[in-house]
Formats: sequence, structure tokens, C-alpha cells
Amino acid sequence: MEVDEENPASTSPTEASDLGPDSQTLVSSVHATPLQPIQPIVPPVVVPPIAPIPSILPPPVIRPLAPLPVRPPVLRPPISQNGEVRESDSDSDNEDSGPTRTAPGTTGEYEISEESRLVRERQEKAIQELMMKRRAKALAVPTNDMAVRTRLRKLGEPMTLFGEREMERRERLRMIMAKLDAEGQLEKLMKAHEEEEAAATAAKADVEEEIIEYPFFTEGTKTLKDARVDIARYSLVRAALRIRREQRKRDDPDEDMDAELDWALGQAANLVLDCSEIGDDRPLSGCSFSRDGEKLATCSLSGVTKLWRMPNVEKESTLKGHTERATDVAFSPVHDHLATASADRTARLWDTNGSLLRTFEGHLDRLARISFHPSGKYLGTTSFDKTWRLWDVENGEELLLQEGHSRSVYGLDFHHDGSLAASCGLDALARVWDLRTGKSILALEGHVKPVLGISFSPNGYHLATGGEDNTCRVWDLRKRKTLYTIPAHSNLISEVKFEPQEGYFLVTASYDMTAKIWSARDFKPVKTLAGHEAKVTSLDVAGDGRYIATVSHDRKIKLWSSSSKEKAMDVD
Repeated sequence: MEVDEENPASTSPTEASDLGPDSQTLVSSVHATPLQPIQPIVPPVVVPPIAPIPSILPPPVIRPLAPLPVRPPVLRPPISQNGEVRESDSDSDNEDSGPTRTAPGTTGEYEISEESRLVRERQEKAIQELMMKRRAKALAVPTNDMAVRTRLRKLGEPMTLFGEREMERRERLRMIMAKLDAEGQLEKLMKAHEEEEAAATAAKADVEEEIIEYPFFTEGTKTLKDARVDIARYSLVRAALRIRREQRKRDDPDEDMDAELDWALGQAANLVLDCSEIGDDRPLSGCSFSRDGEKLATCSLSGVTKLWRMPNVEKESTLKGHTERATDVAFSPVHDHLATASADRTARLWDTNGSLLRTFEGHLDRLARISFHPSGKYLGTTSFDKTWRLWDVENGEELLLQEGHSRSVYGLDFHHDGSLAASCGLDALARVWDLRTGKSILALEGHVKPVLGISFSPNGYHLATGGEDNTCRVWDLRKRKTLYTIPAHSNLISEVKFEPQEGYFLVTASYDMTAKIWSARDFKPVKTLAGHEAKVTSLDVAGDGRYIATVSHDRKIKLWSSSSKEKAMDVD
């Protein structure tokens, strides 16, 4: 305690450091005192304050680093992130940059070099283009090139540029519309154009209403008018007889329609090959029975038509006159006359003795099929000139040139009443025509390929068609739609024919070298007539249903008939 009071300065390091050599005696005297145990404690107290002295000396070394912030930041271009200049987040940067570092006229804290400015402009331009493309993708642009040209013209732009393709033109329209949309002018322009179009459409409609007052029609000749009147009178009588007969069958208790149909189908199921004869040196193209079934006419690609005596198929006469291949032959339902069609663009009328009676000229392309009207006064022909024509048999005058098919007309048949005609063609369409008015009353769509055969049923309301899609379709004229679709053959169907008396069965010929018989009740298969070695091109059914004749590209005529036992049952 006394030592501390007497020597308070001994604990101060600053005072200890100022002691000179003269003070050594005083220190020694102090150590000489009786308090010697404290002597080892004093040196540690004095020595440690001297050790940190070197740590105070580094600050002069740090002082030369103070000018480092003087380095100008303008030498380093600002780092851009997404088109924006990065701003400093530290206080040291703000202190270093100072107010003198900001360029005049700029809003940032750094001066922007010319290179940085160009980079920023490029980035802003790319962003604008990207937004423009996004806006353009959302716009509805026409896909039709003519519509694109029209829209460009409406917008006051060139319809096309040199060497510009359709897709490039459409893309140009898209970008123009996007630009107008971005500027807010698209709605205004399109609204104006819509108003102009509406006004133009209304004016056009007014003009059309003023001009077209009556439906379009072609004025016919007096002979055609007389023919239509004659057909109307004939068909009304025939239709009345048919309806009266149907009513009698319905009301008569002795009439069993199902039994008659079953008997007819049984006859058809028992058909066998009765005779096979070579008909010509070239493939045969058509055949037809006479109205009494005693004669058969065939034609071939040689242009020659031959008459055969039934039932032994003995050649009776040869009809020569066509200069090109014959395509079809048909017997008159009233007279002993027959007509032939040829690729020489003419149809010819013959008698059974082989004499040429009349030539029908007028078609512009080769003929396909030929058919007589039930009255026997008129003849119908089809041609590859996309028309079918009606001729007067008596004087050979062309009464009607009927258009309506978009492609070649191939098949033709007349309703048993005589009021309607049905045509089919390579446009996969069948049309029903009213001969009394000249109108197309029904268009039958369903086939997917050309229709080659067509036939009316004697019942008056069924119509059968067959074509290259290998199917036979049965149409109900009352319902105006398909009643049955028969996948009949494995190749195209060249001809279809209903049994001519009551329509109890349907016969189809095909290029799969067969002919098939189908029940008229449910159009199920009854019999397959197989025997030809090539395409079957045509067939015909005798008036009483006794015979079915088929001709083929194998040049053969095949006659199918029932057995003698069934014939005896028929007589009984």
C-alpha cells in the first residue's frame, strides 16, 4: 500500500519510457526495500505496453492507399442488365464518383459511352420487334392468297412485291396489321372497310333484285313442248294402272305377295348356265332382250351388232354401220326395233332384219349407254360430253339436250310410268329428272366413285345404282335417301337391272367376272352367276324372267335359265 502511494508513476508506461540513466539508482533503491516479492510483477507490467508499439506504426503505410478512390469510373462502361444501367448499391461508389462524374444531360450516375448507347438502342429495338411479333401472332390473317391480296389492297399496301411468294406475302400482311394495331389504327381502318363492303354488297343486292325478276330457264322448241305433254298424258295413265294394281293386290285376300316373291326368288336361285356362245372376235360391251324374249342383241368393240335367236343362241343377223366400237344396244319396248350407241358419237336405229332406219347425230363426244322410253317414241343417249339427250324416234330430231352433271354421263334409265328419267355419271352422282317439266327433282349423293349403272324398279319407288366403289345402292324415292347399301362385288359394278315384271329381284354385273342376284325383300344375296373368264360388262333380264344373259370381255355370251322341272311347275 505504501509503495503504491509513494510511486504512483511507476505504473505508467509513458513515464517509464522517459526514465533516463540517472533514474536507475532510484529504481534500485526502491527494489532494495523490504517489499522484494513484488519485484517480479513489475517487469511484466512495464514490458507489455512496449510490445504493441510496432502495431501503431502501420497507419503511415496505409495512408498512401487513400488516393485509390481518385481512379475515374468513367473509364469502365456501365454493365447493362436487361437493357438497364446498373446502379451502384454501395456508399463507397457514390463517394468515389462524386458530382463531377455525371455527364451533362443524362439522368444516370455514370456517363454513357457511344458504344453503350448503341447497345441500348439495339436492345430496345429487339424488344419492340419481339413484342410486335407476339402481337402479330395473335391477329387473324387470311390463309387464302386472294384474300391476302384483297386485305393488302384495303390497307393501302402493295398487293405483291417482286419475287414475293404466298407465305411471304401473308407474313408481310401480318406485320402490317400488327404495326397498325400497335398504333391504334387497325380497328379504324377495318371498320371503314367493313362499312364500304356492306354498302357495296347492299348496292349489288339491290341491282340483282332489279335485274333478276324471274328464274332462269331456256326456252324449248314446240316439238319439245308437245313431247312433254305427250309424256305427261302417257305417264298419268300408266301411274293410275300401277296404283290400281297395287290396291287390288293389297285388298284381294287371294293375293299372297310373300308367296309370289318366294316363288320368284326360288326360280332365281335355281338358275344354271344353259348356253355359252362366242359372240364376236372382240370383247362384248352390251346386250338386250327383245320385248317377247325370243331374240337377244349383242354389241362389241368391233362396232358390229348381232342378233341371236333364243333359246339356243343361234346367230340370226349382223348389223354393221358404226365406224368405231359399239358401246351399248337396246331393244324397243313396243316395236321390233333396236338402237345402238357407238364411240363414233352417233346412235343408230335398226330393224330386226338388219336395215338401218335412222341415225341420231349431235353429241360432241363418244356415247356410253342408250335406253328407250317405255312409250317407244323417244330414245335417250348418254355421252362423255357431260350431257344426255332425248331424241324423237319417228323423225330423228333432238328434243332435249340436258346438262347437269359436272363430268361425263354414263348410265340412263326411264321410269316404268314414263314420267321420270334417271342419269348417272363419272361425278359420282345420280340425278332424277321430271320429263314433264324438265326439272332435276332429286340428286342422289352417296357413291364415292363414278356411277356406271342405274335402274328403276317396277314398283315405282325403288332405284338401284352401282359404281366403281364396288357397292350397289338402293334408293327410296319417297324418302329421298339410301334404303340399302350392298357391298356387292370385289370390283366395280358395270350394270344393274331389276326384274322387269314385278321387281322381285335385282341383278348386278361386275368386273370381278361374276353376276349376282339379290332379293328385293331385304336385298340379301340369292345366287352368284360365275362362269366368265374376264370382266362382265353388261347383262339383261328377259321380260318373263325366264332368262338372264351376260356378256363379257372374254367374248362369250352366257345364258342362264331355270331347270326344266321348275319350268313345268311354272306352267302348272
